Amino acid sequence: MRDLEGVYLSSCRAVINCSEPMYLQSHQLFLERFKPYLLKPAALATCYAMAENVFAVTQAGLDALVRVDWVDRQALVSRQVAVPAGEGDPQAIAMLSAGTPIEGVAVRVVDAQGRPLPERCLGEIALQSHFMLSGYYNRPDLTEKAFQDGWYLTGDLGYLAEGELYITGRKKDLIIVGGKNIYPQDLERLAGQVKGIHPGRVVAFGIYNEQAGTEEVVIVAELEEEHTAQAAEAIAEEIRRQVTQGSDIVLRYVHLVERNWLLKTSSGKVARQANRDKYLSEKATRD
Repeated sequence: MRDLEGVYLSSCRAVINCSEPMYLQSHQLFLERFKPYLLKPAALATCYAMAENVFAVTQAGLDALVRVDWVDRQALVSRQVAVPAGEGDPQAIAMLSAGTPIEGVAVRVVDAQGRPLPERCLGEIALQSHFMLSGYYNRPDLTEKAFQDGWYLTGDLGYLAEGELYITGRKKDLIIVGGKNIYPQDLERLAGQVKGIHPGRVVAFGIYNEQAGTEEVVIVAELEEEHTAQAAEAIAEEIRRQVTQGSDIVLRYVHLVERNWLLKTSSGKVARQANRDKYLSEKATRD
């Protein structure tokens, strides 16, 4: 707090959130923290960005509040459609807009065959741009997979509504349980609310179960501090309860680990595939 004494943020034009996806709760917490220092609500902006497009693809905020789209969670998970819902609906979730395409960029959402989807239908985000890469260096195999009819396939999932883009997650991170698409970040958020878990140090991924014929979810979470075996099991059980109650799955597998176990990318994001490989490697050693 003492580092903020005498700081006034009224002239700050934009604080831009480029995480994928972006959460309304994060914006609200950020604003609450810096409101006493005169940070304006309109200064909280969002952006969808990637190195392949020399950063920005879409932009929201700057001149107005970022739009919030309340949608029915069940329809999004089961039908892959962002059906509008009332803010007070217990089944509603808040989707934070990543904004509209910047000048020189075109964005569309496509199905598995690369065909454009109507508004509010969930699919893979594709783009064309004056700033886009022409190919991956010395990787013609990756370049061929990444482009379809001149459109770059980002590997990100989302939908368009009234010209604005909403990000739901990464295609490769998606967990499919009994035919339902499960977004790991939603499960990570639920698990991270449990007391005793270090904030932001949770990862969820799928492991295919041949007997069941579907993926099963595993959650790995770092403990805030050392606990007895009995206390740790109580925390694991609370994670199971919280995730099962707040999602469309019945969570069975929770693995609690010490601090700094989780792997992150160079940009600070949870490396889900790398953590999955680490978990499986350690599990093979234990077994």
